[in-house]
Amino acid sequence: MSRPGQGVMMSVNGLGFPPQNVARVVVWEWLNEHSRWRPYTATVCHHIENVLKEDARGSVVLGQVDAQLVPYIIDLQSMHQFRQDTGTMRPVRRNFYDPSSAPGKGVVWEWENDGGAWTAYDMDICITIQNAYEKQHPWLDLSSLGFCYLIYFNSMSQMNRQTRRRRRLRRRLDLAYPLTVGSIPKSQSWPVGASSGQPCSCQQCLLVNSTRAASNAILASQRRKAPPAAPPPPGGPPGSLAVRPSATFAGAALWATPATSPTEPPQSSGAPPRSPSTLSGAPTPGQNNLNRPGPQRATSVSTRTSIPPGVPALPVKNLNGTGPVHPALAGMTGILLCAAGLPVCLTRAPKPILHPPPVSKSDVKPVPGVPGVCRKTKKKHLKKSKNPEDVVRRYMQKVKNPPDEDCTICMERLVTASGYEGVLRHKAVRPELVGRLGRCGHMYHLLCLVAMYSNGNKDGSLQCPTCKAIYGEKTGTQPPGKMEFHLIPHSLPGFADTQTIRIVYDIPTGIQGPEHPNPGKKFTARGFPRHCYLPNNEKGRKVLRLLITAWDRRLIFTIGTSNTTGESDTVVWNEIHHKTEFGSNLTGHGYPDASYLDNVLAELTAQGVSEAAAKA
Repeated sequence: MSRPGQGVMMSVNGLGFPPQNVARVVVWEWLNEHSRWRPYTATVCHHIENVLKEDARGSVVLGQVDAQLVPYIIDLQSMHQFRQDTGTMRPVRRNFYDPSSAPGKGVVWEWENDGGAWTAYDMDICITIQNAYEKQHPWLDLSSLGFCYLIYFNSMSQMNRQTRRRRRLRRRLDLAYPLTVGSIPKSQSWPVGASSGQPCSCQQCLLVNSTRAASNAILASQRRKAPPAAPPPPGGPPGSLAVRPSATFAGAALWATPATSPTEPPQSSGAPPRSPSTLSGAPTPGQNNLNRPGPQRATSVSTRTSIPPGVPALPVKNLNGTGPVHPALAGMTGILLCAAGLPVCLTRAPKPILHPPPVSKSDVKPVPGVPGVCRKTKKKHLKKSKNPEDVVRRYMQKVKNPPDEDCTICMERLVTASGYEGVLRHKAVRPELVGRLGRCGHMYHLLCLVAMYSNGNKDGSLQCPTCKAIYGEKTGTQPPGKMEFHLIPHSLPGFADTQTIRIVYDIPTGIQGPEHPNPGKKFTARGFPRHCYLPNNEKGRKVLRLLITAWDRRLIFTIGTSNTTGESDTVVWNEIHHKTEFGSNLTGHGYPDASYLDNVLAELTAQGVSEAAAKA
């Protein structure tokens, strides 16, 4: 099946615009964490184009047209999307497509995700699907685009060729993307003159207007003081400037001075001829990263070099990381200094090292002193014959004359009847009976403890609601799965003289049981198999033995709502922290961490898993 033409970043006279009198559909796109260009909606693209016509070096406040994009601003000078609350910056691009393609007709193809929401395909995939749909093909193979999916138009579904899983898809008509012919008007200085109408008075625009005006004043001052350009280096083309490229945020050059500018990458083959002013590598007035062709911009994104001397580096890190500069402050500072022509370098936060170097099977060894290399859990079998009254009476002693204080379960006085009187009816438990837990000594109504136990896991154990002391053997609601553990010949940061214990958890998707939040409903298992690491020393092996016990008792994982994604009915950690970073500690889940082993031992003890409890 033939694939339609892709979007092109056309280069004419050094500008990223289509040739004169050639109509093209404009689609603005942003680069996600998987290196995929994701399109903005047609409404957002129309808004960006309107701002672009007024000021090609301005800023676009996306929240003005889409309430879901309130935190986002696009800086047209650096061609980056900036998120104000987190400081995250992502490259953006202005792409062109044929007016007869899907974006020109306002056709959007979407697939249904696990949460039941509809997600738009990438624009090249959308165009491919629409082309096959118009030709009335019964199906479409997306393997030529690098995806192992089949599209069936009769059933309007997408099937994964490997897992055979199907998802629904739909074709939706929306606003057509903006159409452009030739180049846009010359950019104007910020703020826009009176002829363009009154500027927006929202808080975001007022902030951008004030900072842009200040930036332009600084830029004008720098231009007046700028020395003459240095002579070209030996062998360089006329007008080229000797600079040291920088390792900037996402690898793109966001710093520049009026006297120096990074030279552009070599021109790709087949590109239209460029003007001498562009070939020199020196920026022309009013020209910015918007005017750089897509292939060249992609090449600059992958550049990795050193930071010039004297250029301040502002580390942009995730909010859950640590750093001397808040990410939002660093990102906004970079945008403003770049717009003012001042040198600044936004350094990319280093990526976490999640896994060790490859290990051959012959180098994988059992952990000394720990029998076996694998443990499996199956579906829970509820223990019958343990009714709630028997469990509660096993761990409590009757109190004939209770003190005049509150029962912390029902909040009624112990000298009165339980607040569960009339709610629960147990012939053997009178509502006024009070008991004391054997080890901790806390007192409650017997009927209150029966109600608490009946609402829990009903595994024969009891946990004091005041001090969390556990009576009996506590078990959890972990779904069936497999736990593997072995030794690998690599060292963790902070444990240079010891090898590493690697733990691999693997839990498949399944159906929730009676002990889970929604019995009979499907649950998901994201991110499995999960790899975790411990040092191979005495304390590390002790932690491993207790983790094996916790796994057997189904305490490592549970089913709930993910704190990371917000997804419900999915497998999540169950209050026993693990280290999932092998060679770094950028997210707080790695090494070195001097207190981790002691902390996880305390967390295991809180779940009733300890060597003392095992010997008891």
